[in-house]
Amino acid sequence: MKSMTGYGWAEIHNKIHDKEQNTDFYSSVEIKGYNNRFLDISLHVPYFLSALEIPVREYLSGHCRRGRLEVAIRYKEYNAPFSVSLNSEAVKAYWNAVEESARLLGIQQQPSLDLILSMEGVLETEQDRDTEKAKSRIMPLLEQAFLDFDAYRRREGDHTCKDILSHIELLEKSWNLINGRSSEMETIIKENIKSRFEELLGNSLLSNTIDENRILTETAALLVKLSISEELSRLKGHLEEFRTEAERNPSPGKKLDFLCQEINREINTISSKSMILELNRETVIMKDALENIREQLRNIE
Repeated sequence: MKSMTGYGWAEIHNKIHDKEQNTDFYSSVEIKGYNNRFLDISLHVPYFLSALEIPVREYLSGHCRRGRLEVAIRYKEYNAPFSVSLNSEAVKAYWNAVEESARLLGIQQQPSLDLILSMEGVLETEQDRDTEKAKSRIMPLLEQAFLDFDAYRRREGDHTCKDILSHIELLEKSWNLINGRSSEMETIIKENIKSRFEELLGNSLLSNTIDENRILTETAALLVKLSISEELSRLKGHLEEFRTEAERNPSPGKKLDFLCQEINREINTISSKSMILELNRETVIMKDALENIREQLRNIE
């Protein structure tokens, strides 16, 4: 079991010396995870590495099923080849504009070279970057950051799993108590039917007018309607399946969400049919435990 909340970080700062270049580069990958019903990846990469978006998304979607992931990739080359070019047409245009402005104002003013060079579009710069080489450096770093992120999620998931299973134990304990007293339901139903006949006919006539088979027939009809044996059987199955999924499935979130709905349905039905106060109290305990489980599942992948 893994949490959707997590944090991972990896960085590298190396100098590379070869015949072609002497490059001092820095790169880092940061991954943050939050709760989300579906997988949502928010990726921030330098504009010149936009080609990395597809492989990064494919890698993350192959390792995560749901949650919101915020991934920030940083990459800098400090001594990479750098070129500057002069836009002569822009220089002429700015120069003429300054001279024309001075003429209109009636002043003697020569254009300043510093001013012209500072204008937009005059100097064009370009840093030569090898995107394939950058990719070969960043992808292993992404894997390293994800391992850190995944370890965080596992630690959080183990803690959450223990808490969830403690509440499953409460549900199982209540199930045992309710199942152990479910046979009392038949006795209560039969006694209720007899008391109704007594109220209608009176005790003096009961022995002569009430057919025992009639009581048994009425009892059987009510048992079919009010019996909780089927609900208890299904509830036990759901609890066993929940425990198995929680302990063995690394990403059980969606399945456990569904099982919680089924468990809640059976508890509500048992509560509505029960005629024993103590059993109703147990269903309240079960609902409280189930609500705690649901709260924890909001953070499980």
